[in-house]
Amino acid sequence: MHALNTVSSDAGSSSLHIAAPQDDYPEYAGPLSLDALIEEVKRRRDDFDALSHVPRDMVGKLKRAGIFRAGTPRRFGGDALPPHQFLAMLERIAAADGSTAWVAAFGSANTYLASLPVETQAKLYATGPDQVFAGGLYPLQKGTRVPGGFMVSGQWRFASGCKGADWIGVGIGGAPGNTGDPNAGKPFTAVFPSSEVEIVDNWNVVGMQGTGSHDLRLKDKFVGEQWTFVRGGAATIDEPLYRYPTVAYQAQVHAAVNIGLARAALDLLAGMSGVTQTTTGAPRLADRAYYRSGLAQAEAQLRSARAFFFESAEAAWQTILAGDAVSPAEANILRLSATHAAHTCAEVVMAAYKMAGIGAIYRESRLQRLVRDSIVVTQHAFLGEGTYDASGALFVGIAPVTPYP
Repeated sequence: MHALNTVSSDAGSSSLHIAAPQDDYPEYAGPLSLDALIEEVKRRRDDFDALSHVPRDMVGKLKRAGIFRAGTPRRFGGDALPPHQFLAMLERIAAADGSTAWVAAFGSANTYLASLPVETQAKLYATGPDQVFAGGLYPLQKGTRVPGGFMVSGQWRFASGCKGADWIGVGIGGAPGNTGDPNAGKPFTAVFPSSEVEIVDNWNVVGMQGTGSHDLRLKDKFVGEQWTFVRGGAATIDEPLYRYPTVAYQAQVHAAVNIGLARAALDLLAGMSGVTQTTTGAPRLADRAYYRSGLAQAEAQLRSARAFFFESAEAAWQTILAGDAVSPAEANILRLSATHAAHTCAEVVMAAYKMAGIGAIYRESRLQRLVRDSIVVTQHAFLGEGTYDASGALFVGIAPVTPYP
């Protein structure tokens, strides 16, 4: 039975919020182990790439594995996992398929929803904790204020996982406030049931094709004010996870994908050492000094970046458990370690591709997709080169050019 919540406005419009029940996903049949999930992903990753999205039955299996309750408050039946534990899950999924891990990464996005009024969250989770939230925030569109809420129109890009989502958020401008207001200028987000949002099927890219990051479109749609929040704003839920910096967490979940892709690339490369005869009849890779030293250097790069990444996440979590707030300096390290991991691991994947030789140029070579997927991760706004500039500014006590961290 669908749970209905109708929010009326004096403007004569209404917003019908329907929380998607678990039986909308035919594969929902009880818990699924992460190992079993990963084996399924390995079998079907080519299909996801061809479809340009992870289909709903697979999203249902991600739900069964606990992915989409990882960011759900415990008070609503969720797991509210420590970030480093969720990041480790994503890393393993990414080693099987980058696109699936990218979609799974939005299991953390429910931390954004913790900024909604508690009463609204209760309605959102009325049918259970396994709710999938996707969003297309940019370019920010104008939300016209009307009695009780906003009228929203526009088109937004990069809504990863939108075809499997229960709820979709769109950006409707910067939050108002004075310069000293911590929320001033942050994206103001309106939440709709996915059934109310048009998906513009236009995701055609060279990497992460299976993420289904299509455009979203709305025309003159009313949203009640209680279904809006400031992205990165203060949570209304008092649990440890919702004291973890939300923007830093989103940078981390995407960087974790590249850690998994790099692991997969090096495992593939090691497996080529002597099993496959070279095209030219030259010595096997294992007999070449550049291969042996290159493999060792790449392994050291990956492990070093991974250690910095997880060390930062665990340290911030311990700060929270000790009852302290994560400082800007500590949040800076979270952002820095995520960007460093994303870029370093992309370099590791490319190094593996180069060392693999001519065989890696064929479309059937998995290294091809690993390279394409890994370079997409580095292009994410939270993981761009600008992070280094902002991070360095904090190190020397200069205000970053953009809101950070």
